[in-house]
Amino acid sequence: MRQYLRKFLGDPEQKPPPRRPLSEILWSWAGGFLGIYAIYWLNGLMGIAESDNLYLIGSFGASAVLIYGAPAADFSQPRNLVGGHLVSALCGVVSYAIFPSQVALAGALAVATAIAGMHFTRTLHPPGGATALIAVIGGSSIHDLGFAYIFSPVLVGILIMLVVAVVINNLSSNHGRRYPRYWF
Repeated sequence: MRQYLRKFLGDPEQKPPPRRPLSEILWSWAGGFLGIYAIYWLNGLMGIAESDNLYLIGSFGASAVLIYGAPAADFSQPRNLVGGHLVSALCGVVSYAIFPSQVALAGALAVATAIAGMHFTRTLHPPGGATALIAVIGGSSIHDLGFAYIFSPVLVGILIMLVVAVVINNLSSNHGRRYPRYWF
């Protein structure tokens, strides 16, 4: 038991990674800003009230951290970004459709099934768990979309962020920011 509990302390020899260079921080900032702002801009272009922000879901913020802040990571690649969100959105919509009056059950089922689905399809993207959960807890504006949630806001928003990621990450002279490493 003591050996198991020591795992909670971490490895005393392991140190956190060094801070990224300022140029990398600025490129990450620019990508995050432009990606999220582009989705807000689409809301306005579509005439959607600013308070609804139908095209902007919370999991996009976490995706922004990955695709702009860690563009070389496997979780950040287009296959994972797009596939992970789509698989997760489908799991969330189906879970809510099956258990609309049992939010706790539907939410847990949505996230767990999204994780398994992303593993199965090799599209693991951690923000996908939030995309699945949002389909369950998102309220009437999300529930009313039904399966359309998968395409809009999820697919539309992710494609906007993907385009920004390809442009911004490849503007940097740092070869480590080359994006994507692979598509599918």
